[in-house]
Amino acid sequence: MSTLDLTAPASGAARQAARLLRWLEQGLGAVCALLLAVLLVVVLATVLLRYVFSTGLLGAEDAGIWLHVALIAAGAPLAINSALAMRLDIFVRRMPAAGQAVAEIAADVFSVLTGLVLLFGGATIATKLGGISPSLGLPEWIRFGFLGAGGALVLLALALSRVAEGRSGQFILAAIIGAALYLAATRLSFDVSWPPSLVLGIIAAIGLIVAAPLPHAFLAASYIALMFGSTLPEAAIVSSTVTGLSKFLLLAIPFFLLAGGFLTISGVAGQIVRFAAALVGHRRAGLGQTALLTSVLFSGASGSSVANAAFGAATFQPELVKRGYPPAQAGAIIAATSVLDNVIPPSIAFLILAAATNLSVGALLVGGFFAGGVMAICLAVAIHLTVRENTTQPRADASERWRSAIGAIPAFGLGVLVVVGIRFGVVTTTEAAALAALYALLLGIFARLRAASLYEAVRQAAVEASAIGLLIGSAAPFAFLLAVDDISGLVSSAATSLGAGALGVLVSINLILLVVGLVLDIGAAILLFSPIFLPIAVAAGIDPIHFGVILVVNLMIGGLTPPVGMLVYVVSGVTRIPAPTLFRAILPYLTALLVSLAILSAWALFF
Repeated sequence: MSTLDLTAPASGAARQAARLLRWLEQGLGAVCALLLAVLLVVVLATVLLRYVFSTGLLGAEDAGIWLHVALIAAGAPLAINSALAMRLDIFVRRMPAAGQAVAEIAADVFSVLTGLVLLFGGATIATKLGGISPSLGLPEWIRFGFLGAGGALVLLALALSRVAEGRSGQFILAAIIGAALYLAATRLSFDVSWPPSLVLGIIAAIGLIVAAPLPHAFLAASYIALMFGSTLPEAAIVSSTVTGLSKFLLLAIPFFLLAGGFLTISGVAGQIVRFAAALVGHRRAGLGQTALLTSVLFSGASGSSVANAAFGAATFQPELVKRGYPPAQAGAIIAATSVLDNVIPPSIAFLILAAATNLSVGALLVGGFFAGGVMAICLAVAIHLTVRENTTQPRADASERWRSAIGAIPAFGLGVLVVVGIRFGVVTTTEAAALAALYALLLGIFARLRAASLYEAVRQAAVEASAIGLLIGSAAPFAFLLAVDDISGLVSSAATSLGAGALGVLVSINLILLVVGLVLDIGAAILLFSPIFLPIAVAAGIDPIHFGVILVVNLMIGGLTPPVGMLVYVVSGVTRIPAPTLFRAILPYLTALLVSLAILSAWALFF
């Protein structure tokens, strides 16, 4: 996971720190993989006992939640030096060298504060919280203590990283400032007229500007807000974070990521590409349309737009360029089509939305099929109109299409397993995700994959799930303060500013969400704004499921817009095309997605 250049000349201390950091990352990666494997076994055992032996596994749900919290704590340090940190570096890269150095120190201050809050907040809960889990027979403080240990590991990994990079002095300064702010937050008080949640948002925005990891910006800002009247003390911040993670539904996220990883390494994902090419590869802009159709088909496998963007950039980028596509246009097509992965089921975004609002997962997934189809059609038209491909592949004959369809059946089976199982109530969403992971694992074993490849897929899925989980948990204190400050009333007024009817409310909310998507990751945006906007939409007569689908589609468009544009940055990282160039090239496809959003909104109003 580390991005350090260990081959560069370095001092003895830097080399030793790099070695220790590598050992720490390898060890924590193994722990994360083990925790995810145990988590999968626990959930699968629950399904097996219920349907084969008509019994259950006592405490299975609580055990899964505790293991999930432990997984997030163990993986938290691994994101510091990778794209999983979710850093917004567009502002820092435009700064002069001196400004970048200051921003780096400021970003580390946020990380130091986060580590201290998790460490000492978790320790406070561990020493004061009593009670025993009735289902597990273990002290309740252990679940909260996991994040305390995770905070200590974050501080250790950060220190080792900076020493290994030759930035010991910068880290020491950041540690001093961070410790001073940590002590000052409970000793100083400033009387301001702004609500604490607004102060928290401003501080978190500063963290984003200096490229602090997004979860660290939230957690550090939650603590600093104490100086401005926040009602969340340190222990409550940690408790709120853990409570935000303690939902059995969220366990589906690592399982879907794991299923996607197994499908990719087993070669089944490649079968999807061949099937898509056999269907549309001979048409105008055939390879571009193949990339789009692959995103539609691969959506049932991964459920993660980031995973699809990385897969598409590695698989299609070279071929698109060979066929005469400008590199930026090729990257833009890949980034735009990867949006579909968090809309067409199974969708991690819908899981997060259901956890935040208690909407039906099955109904959201069905709505995602319709929305994904509308978006795919709009993108297909945009690709057809904008691409001037120099060569196309020959039309596939019936036998070739038939063979490619048969080869893709295993991947389709996964999607059917998940959606049918959830929709008809045969299994819960988490259990369906676990069965999908098992199904994909069996495909990998059938393909005779080496144990090392399977382990790497488990480790990668665990680390990615940890980063997503920490983001979900870090948004919980912010959401709490938004509720305390009655921000929903203010937002409600803004959302109805264009009219009290359904049309005015939907237009207002869409505009607000498009702005939110410019600066906020989709997971954080769903967690923060869906509980606010959903009651407003329902009160205006909009179907809650339709609105949930519109919200996800709207925020997914933010994955393509600066300054955050996570999908663009993923493609940029794989293809080495500068992100600003991709942002310009993506405009036609962004327009197509906005048209699809308008169509879905009109559908919610008139049907």
